[in-house]
Amino acid sequence: MKPNVGGFDRILRVVLGLGILGAGYYFKTWWGLVGLMPLLTAVVRFCPAYLPFGLNTCSRKEQTS
Repeated sequence: MKPNVGGFDRILRVVLGLGILGAGYYFKTWWGLVGLMPLLTAVVRFCPAYLPFGLNTCSRKEQTS
């Protein structure tokens, strides 16, 4: 898998994922587990939803590593 999630995108995904998990905990609902998806894609630096659209937020320097 070639990385397609860049630096700013990763930070945004972590913040969003933690926010969704926190909201799920606060409202005591299982829907908060949806926040694991943005966290997972931030950690592995790959988002399968980007593939059909040909999106890539990595800079050239990040792609070579």
